[in-house]
Amino acid sequence: MYVPSSQKIIAIIPARYSSTRFPGKPLAVIAGKPMIQHVWERAKQTPSIDQVLVATDDERILNTVKDFGGEGVLTSTEHQTGTDRIVEAVSGLPCGWILNIQGDEPMILPSDLERLINLAKNTKGTKAATLIFQINDESQLNDPNVVKVTVNHNKQALYFSRSLIPHPRSSNSPDFKIWRHLGVYFFQRDFLLEYNHWPRSFLEQTEQLEQLRILENGETLLCVEAENEGVGVDVPQDLAHAEKLMEDIIKH
Repeated sequence: MYVPSSQKIIAIIPARYSSTRFPGKPLAVIAGKPMIQHVWERAKQTPSIDQVLVATDDERILNTVKDFGGEGVLTSTEHQTGTDRIVEAVSGLPCGWILNIQGDEPMILPSDLERLINLAKNTKGTKAATLIFQINDESQLNDPNVVKVTVNHNKQALYFSRSLIPHPRSSNSPDFKIWRHLGVYFFQRDFLLEYNHWPRSFLEQTEQLEQLRILENGETLLCVEAENEGVGVDVPQDLAHAEKLMEDIIKH
């Protein structure tokens, strides 16, 4: 079916080989497949996505993607962020929307990706959106690898942090939800290009969270609750947990 370029949705999976905490992470094997393949398959299973592209800085990742039948593009090794890599990858590719799926989210649900896309496109004024999930595991609350976000009444992000936010001042604090940020973003193409040209902001550099650049420049980021937390693989120790969860999914 023909899709006008202004409505086309391209999913880009940035995949860097030289991760400080986990070199070669996209190629780590989970349930018999490289992690990047699991992410690619989930994007391909999402009905609204018209094209899926892996953007990488390494021939080993590119060759792996080609071997399992995926589409990839080799990008510069000089990019500081995944967004920089995505912007290079979509250069010259006509589309209206871009879905950024981090390459370390192997169990992201296609239904959550679809919900993110639909809510963002149908919420007036939305230029960018992301997925969140309520934290129920106390061990995640003070883990700096688990990014927290707090939202307003319109489910727009107020702040992202590696620290616990909000911080309960006393034991009498009212019950509230603490949200985890999942590594998925949905952008209007024009907004993504504009955002990418802004200088790296103070809070972004302090927390090492590039989404803070959006908030510091007075723009909004719609937060959409996911049905499934998935599992973000940040360090090698996360692989065992990811492997167990994937095996459970396969069994059922």
